[in-house]
Amino acid sequence: MVRFSLLLPALWLCSPAQAQDAARTAPPPDAAADPQASTVIVTATRAPTPIDRVAASVTVLDKAAIDRAQDIGVTELLLRTPGISISRNGGYGTTTSLRIRGAEAEQTVVVIDGVKLNDPSSPGAGYNFANLLVGDASRIEVLRGPQSILWGSQAIGGVVNVVTALPTKPLEASFDVEAGSRDTVSARAGLGGVTGPVTWRLGATNFTTDGISAIAPAFGGVEKDGYTDQTLTGRVEIALAPGVSADLRGYYSNGRTEIDATTGDSPEYALDREFVGYAGLNVALLNGRLRNRIAYGYTDTDRSNYDPRRQRDITFDSAGRNYRIEYQGSLAITKGVDALFGVEHERSNFRSVSPPAALATPVPDPARGSAGLTGVYAQLSATILTGLTLTGGIRHDDHTDFGGKTLFQAGGVWALPTGTTLRATYGEGFKAPSLYQLFSIYGNTALAPEQAHGWEAGAEQRLLGGRFVLGGTYFERSSRDLIIFSSCPAVSTSPLCFQPGTTISRFGYYQNVSRAQAHGVEVSGALHPVERLTIDGNYSWTVSEDRSPGTATYGKWLPRRPRHEANGSFSYAWPFGLTTGAAIRRSGKSYDNAANTTELHGYTLVDLRTELRVTDTFRLIARVENLFDEEYETAYRYGTLGRSIYAGVRGRF
Repeated sequence: MVRFSLLLPALWLCSPAQAQDAARTAPPPDAAADPQASTVIVTATRAPTPIDRVAASVTVLDKAAIDRAQDIGVTELLLRTPGISISRNGGYGTTTSLRIRGAEAEQTVVVIDGVKLNDPSSPGAGYNFANLLVGDASRIEVLRGPQSILWGSQAIGGVVNVVTALPTKPLEASFDVEAGSRDTVSARAGLGGVTGPVTWRLGATNFTTDGISAIAPAFGGVEKDGYTDQTLTGRVEIALAPGVSADLRGYYSNGRTEIDATTGDSPEYALDREFVGYAGLNVALLNGRLRNRIAYGYTDTDRSNYDPRRQRDITFDSAGRNYRIEYQGSLAITKGVDALFGVEHERSNFRSVSPPAALATPVPDPARGSAGLTGVYAQLSATILTGLTLTGGIRHDDHTDFGGKTLFQAGGVWALPTGTTLRATYGEGFKAPSLYQLFSIYGNTALAPEQAHGWEAGAEQRLLGGRFVLGGTYFERSSRDLIIFSSCPAVSTSPLCFQPGTTISRFGYYQNVSRAQAHGVEVSGALHPVERLTIDGNYSWTVSEDRSPGTATYGKWLPRRPRHEANGSFSYAWPFGLTTGAAIRRSGKSYDNAANTTELHGYTLVDLRTELRVTDTFRLIARVENLFDEEYETAYRYGTLGRSIYAGVRGRF
């Protein structure tokens, strides 16, 4: 209780939002809000919601914050926010895992323009952040804590919501071009406009780098492993009639990454292709108080690895598909009382095979599987007193293989006239077994879903007319029935050590045995002592431990989760158009393995950045990352970027 009272949460480094009259201006249930909105609106809640009506911890990065950071990848941006850690198997393009509050990487839901992303063909059915570049993103939101009521399976750690730009003028354009260390070139551009009832935007990104060795030099890595990526995004909104509109959205990414073998340098490479499609119809009734959305979403992920030294050069091939249809409604019942409800059905399938090297050896039949998940949810938010909003929700999911699951969530937020905001929430989450865990050669169709529940409480305080903000969050989360891979002995009579329905032995199988517990504190602050100077920072203390009873790893740190992380930055805008800034990141030690015998040492990174306004539309940008050329690891034996220098030009029309 003492710890709880001293470490109340959640600071958001953004301006306070004023509550809206829901009966008069009920926001459309759309996953993409207007990035130019005058108040801070959270769209990761599945319906645009003022931030002072959101009970959970959330960080909102708008276009100005994204531009100011100058980062290439979304993970670099997210690392500057509380509760986030990543691990990467080398340089850009290599497998990148993001964890929220110490949860597993595959327990984070990623959403791009309203479409939930994951790869059903990967072992954990999670999302690989390797190819997610900033591109045409206009806002990025991080919703922390279990969020399965609105987002279903996987949202145990939280939600990352990426929204691409949508124009407001007859014609708008933007571009960013930069080059730097390791022959890195990044170019992105966007064009869009509003013509009568049609609002449209197209964006494109091309990125290439010679990279670094995926295997760290200390372990014999010498050759550079390059990476290229091309990304296209598009959005069209058509006003068909008063209160009726149609949405079309698309995202395509094509990446090629040179990788190394676990033993050292190799000529191997990986191809990754991701496609996301969305089509929706929005209908507003009852003078806009009842808003309805019917939508279809589709994701398609293809991954393949190649080794030119083999007779058959392809070493791995997989494909994952998601088909999703949903209805969502929002009803402004009365002033300050809103209901959000919906039903959705998702069908997923996967194919995966590892062809043998010899051409004379036939390629085995690929592992295949499919599953369906139907969910029904409802949430009620009510502002019962001035500044006090309470929220409660329920969800029921029915899986074709393991049956039904019902979840609850409740919370409240109280914005006081003293500039104090109090928040508290309790939530439950679950993650359905992946298709790979169910149907691959290591699969187990008797698996149950992973389950979790957690709570958080926090406060923020605004002083000096909002120029100084300080706050923090305390959270806890318990998880059970976590799915792990269990190895089989050389000789075994256990039915689980044979491929299902055969007498063919296998190396291992998946089963529900693990438990985990996490708790921690997130503290943030922002200070604007003078008009042109901004100082901000955050600190996260995250204890994420294995609590599997009767195991040698009980009480050990979960792998690759540092307990201490801190970020700080300052920015100063000079009167003559020059803006300079610096950022520092400190990550404490972590362990690479469950036994905690392989330590990943802590490290400190310092970045510098500058921006010169040439005209109202053109700016010169430059930055130095890892100024002191720190050597560090986020995954054992894998390399990380040293000192990097970039410069370029930015245009906004």
